[in-house]
Amino acid sequence: MTDQTGIEIYPELLRDWLEAGRAVDVIDIRPSAEYSAWKIPGARNIDVYWAIHANDPGALADYQARAGIPVVLVCFSGQTSLIAARYLRGRGVPAMSLAGGMSRWSLAWNTAEVPLEASSASVIQVRRTGKGCLSYIIGSDGEALVIDASVEPGVYQHLAGVHQWQITQVLDTHIHADHLSRSRQLASSAGAEHLLPRQERTSFAYHGVGDGEVVKVGKARLAVLGTPGHTPESISLVLDGQALFTGDTLFIDNVGRPDLKADLPETTRRAHALYQSLSRLRRLDPRLIVLPCHASQPVAFNGQPLARPLEDVLKSARSLEFDEPAFVDWILSRLPPTPPHFEDIVGLNEAGEFPPFNPVRLEAGANFCAMPGG
Repeated sequence: MTDQTGIEIYPELLRDWLEAGRAVDVIDIRPSAEYSAWKIPGARNIDVYWAIHANDPGALADYQARAGIPVVLVCFSGQTSLIAARYLRGRGVPAMSLAGGMSRWSLAWNTAEVPLEASSASVIQVRRTGKGCLSYIIGSDGEALVIDASVEPGVYQHLAGVHQWQITQVLDTHIHADHLSRSRQLASSAGAEHLLPRQERTSFAYHGVGDGEVVKVGKARLAVLGTPGHTPESISLVLDGQALFTGDTLFIDNVGRPDLKADLPETTRRAHALYQSLSRLRRLDPRLIVLPCHASQPVAFNGQPLARPLEDVLKSARSLEFDEPAFVDWILSRLPPTPPHFEDIVGLNEAGEFPPFNPVRLEAGANFCAMPGG
């Protein structure tokens, strides 16, 4: 979809092009630091943002379009890129501006199937590519469970319908701070049960699950492990001895941060709890496939799941080499910047509410749930 003039392209169409593997020259004109933190897969940076704002006639003068390849210009909100697109059109290049910019792109998504050799279930990884959120549909014997829903409920219902699954359960591994959970909405629209770790943070009804319990999905079984640290209530789940859904406790290259909505003493307590939780995960079968709730980089439209065997994750995450005191010191000395709007997002997720305005006002931006440099 484009606007009537053809100068703006909507994120939905760009998403479709990228998913289909179409060649597109995506030019991100934001300052390089913003581009490095958060970008569209395959986009390249030409930092002319301030030059365009200064009405510099030489901005993008050196850009050379490739014959037959659509050109899409990107900024944060779609305003400066629209000016840039007009510059290029004045030179005969039929450039387009991404409507709504990176802010609106944060809702774009793609999928990948996760191959599991000996599970009775099929697993689809649903990736919110503009935000790095990873959610999952587990399907078995006509039933489906969704973990950590982060895109529109209709996406999960469509994907489940394609596989002839009925969504019967929706589960969050913890109370999220970086995005608005879509789980309660999805459970309501699908007539499914909403599962959460037992805690006293939320003010709405849910079905509580805890350490040692088993959640059934058709013929598949999810063993619940209490893994506090990122949040006090965080859980992980082992699917049929094949896959390990780790929420924000353990990523494929680093570990979760324990400081969101916590003062220093609470952050320290959570860091100790996180160490113990990671130690527990280290004792699991090293062949388990780690499937986290987030990625720190844009998720490519390549159909390849973001997943690694547990043994590979343990070898690559430097922080897992420390003893407990050193781990806690490392955590406290390297906490990344606090993400914007996280308190508003946490408050809405605890209340089970969804804002009446466009959610990208709160969610747009890079993902900051992981510790840097793992």
